[in-house]
Amino acid sequence: MTTLSERISQSAFDDSRLRVVLLLDLYDGAQNQFLEVYEDLHKQVSSVPGHIRDELCQSIENPSQWLITSEWESAPRFLAWVNSEEHVASVQPLHGCVRDTRSLRFSVLRETGRDHGPAAASFSAGTPFAAAAAAVSASADGPDRARGRLQVAPRRGDGVVRHALTFTVKPGSESVVAELLSGYAPPKAQVDENTRLRRTSLFMHGNRVVRAFEVEGDLLAALRHVALQPEVRALEEAINPYLEQDRDLSDPGSARTFFTRAALPAVHHVAAGGGDGSELGRHALFYPAKKGCGMELARLLAAQDEAAVDDATSPVEASTVFQRDDIVVRLLDLRGPHDARPALTLGVEGGHKAAVLARLLDSAKDGVPTTHQEISRFLERSEMRLITDRRSPARA
Repeated sequence: MTTLSERISQSAFDDSRLRVVLLLDLYDGAQNQFLEVYEDLHKQVSSVPGHIRDELCQSIENPSQWLITSEWESAPRFLAWVNSEEHVASVQPLHGCVRDTRSLRFSVLRETGRDHGPAAASFSAGTPFAAAAAAVSASADGPDRARGRLQVAPRRGDGVVRHALTFTVKPGSESVVAELLSGYAPPKAQVDENTRLRRTSLFMHGNRVVRAFEVEGDLLAALRHVALQPEVRALEEAINPYLEQDRDLSDPGSARTFFTRAALPAVHHVAAGGGDGSELGRHALFYPAKKGCGMELARLLAAQDEAAVDDATSPVEASTVFQRDDIVVRLLDLRGPHDARPALTLGVEGGHKAAVLARLLDSAKDGVPTTHQEISRFLERSEMRLITDRRSPARA
């Protein structure tokens, strides 16, 4: 049985408080404009459910560098806001005064200081967890501790950032788009000395395209690197006529809006942590949720996969759940045939999970799948078609 210490995991579903750090580099002379935009943005964000507070900071070394920190009751509350069309519209004025941004998101694991007693297991001085705890405690106030709890325990990572992009193409163009996406030359894997594109998996379901990335190092640097590669630029130009949402990647504003709406964040990942995965089969399942049920559906699948990875008889070696609004995609690395245990692969093995899934799915018009045959058909309808799955050579 896989123990917690062996398991690799990340999750937005532990219900701990969330600290969001936004680093900004302003254009020269844009400070007054930025402060006006920030005041309007702050008023909007302060009324969003789950928002606790934020802070605006200016660098003492470079006055053009600013920092916004915000605290949220939980990650799902923040993700519901940041993935919304309201958020896309609210941050639009920032683009006129901000040269570059970088967003970081942290669960609050421990609080220290005069107003806090020991809130979690102690960490040795000099460790990453000790440094993170010190940073978190700098602006934490005692009365707010009741508004969201602390992360129960540190999670083990594998140095990989997981992210996906999704978009739709015009109905009838699916075969042409699939051929284009399967035929382009892969970009260089090495971005810089610290960042490497480890794996890219591309799937389609109907007219929806999902491209999942695994990056060692800086995700933003990797995405920018990929976008600048000549073969990728040629591919993007080739598929432009088939997209349902128009875009002009030569225009920074249009490109930013497109990729903001296309972002499909990883909200949960769990893996047994053994082996390099070369012997595993990669599969993706598409779950169109009912309006407003995407986060609940993603949480259901995450809980199923936590249990599956702990089961020594389970074929599930690793799972990543991506979710944005009512779009949920589950990426699985499996040992053996994906249909050997269809209920487990679908995420409904045990109890009344099939009924819960049917309640949350927009596509469950045929009712609750109960028999092995019905679940197998449901699985077949949910499975996405693998277009490409490219892995970079291991580091020397």
